[in-house]
Amino acid sequence: MKMNPKQGRTGRRRKKKVLETSTVNASHEWRYVRLMRWMKERGFRDKRLRTAHFPDTGRGLMSAQRLQPGELIISLPESCLLTTSTVLCSYLGNYIRGWRPPVSPLLALCTFLVLERYLGERSPWQPYLDILPSAYDCPVYWEAETVNYLPDPVKQKAVEQRRAVQDFFSSAQPFFRSLDPLFPRILEDIVTYEAVRWAWCTVNTRTVYKKHVHKECFSAEQDVYALAPYLDLLNHNAGVQVEAAFNEKTRCYEIRTKELYKKYEQVFICYGHHDNQRLLLEYGFTAADNPHQSVYVTEDTILQFVSRKDKQLQKKLSLLKENGFLENLTFGKDGPSWRLLTASRLLCLGADEFTNWKKVLLGRFVSESNEGASEDLVRKICLHLLDQTSRVLAEISSRKSEETADPHLVLVEALRQEEKEILTSSANILQNGGAT
Repeated sequence: MKMNPKQGRTGRRRKKKVLETSTVNASHEWRYVRLMRWMKERGFRDKRLRTAHFPDTGRGLMSAQRLQPGELIISLPESCLLTTSTVLCSYLGNYIRGWRPPVSPLLALCTFLVLERYLGERSPWQPYLDILPSAYDCPVYWEAETVNYLPDPVKQKAVEQRRAVQDFFSSAQPFFRSLDPLFPRILEDIVTYEAVRWAWCTVNTRTVYKKHVHKECFSAEQDVYALAPYLDLLNHNAGVQVEAAFNEKTRCYEIRTKELYKKYEQVFICYGHHDNQRLLLEYGFTAADNPHQSVYVTEDTILQFVSRKDKQLQKKLSLLKENGFLENLTFGKDGPSWRLLTASRLLCLGADEFTNWKKVLLGRFVSESNEGASEDLVRKICLHLLDQTSRVLAEISSRKSEETADPHLVLVEALRQEEKEILTSSANILQNGGAT
């Protein structure tokens, strides 16, 4: 639940169906009772929120009383936060301080999580670890075939994510071996790839932003992670506004709502203004009716529809790249973005118009022929992506009927279905000549 300060889980689509048809108070469940007792011992007091299961979002927090805009909804003492300072004060401290080259803050946290999870009831952090997911829905957990159904831009990032976790695990092997005195047979039985992947996803999906003073025993990477028990049960909604930060005076991580909540209503925070591609990649869910959702267009896709005989093509691509117009090219429900239209106009400049490229980047009109050619290019790209998306959806539908089908296909299907709706809307706009 990365908040920096961070709809996600409002109407969010998940791979598992929620059976409840109404909100169910879960605060009496033993694991939550134990968590609250554990947090109370560490100085946490709360009468505003309760753990509950919601029919549309699953587990979350509901208001136990009416909450007013500007009200502090949660104040988590520093003693409840799990940070690199926690790790340095543990049995890992001396191993980290004595290791060269220095380990990263991320590696320190992941290693601690893996070992504490292994310790089970012997871990003082067990009440918190017990409510963490046993696995995650991020693409790093998916089958390779399921990843291939993703749209190209997010598929590339998913592959990079998987590679990053594998490299993270491989590069940490020497450090893990140094811990043999603590846990014999540590590599074979404890610090497995699966365990490290779980810890990496725990940090990536659930930490809040808290900047720490750099310590010499850590690498130069920013130390900004803090796992926040209970607070990380708050679900995401793109439409809500909150203030979230660590208060240096109270030494608490605080969240203040700007929304009015009735009693027994689910309380939300906002992870950030993310589209569904980002939400799926980072958190493992997509948001229904996400106002930030769009369909991305890659350079490779564009090049399928421009003339390779254009002698100025490479120069045009260089100009687009130099000016940042080969990134974040999108379609939305209101049609192609200004950036996509601008890139298209520059690519469609005739040989006698090329000197006007600066005017194009400034959004100025060049000629009717350029406008017509650029709209035709964008229309071809849109219809191509729409056809591609429809074909992938048909394949997913077929695969879902198999007994061995990956349950994560539901997430890809949700993302692709929303993209189909966006592309259909854009195609209609382009067909009616409303792109400009």
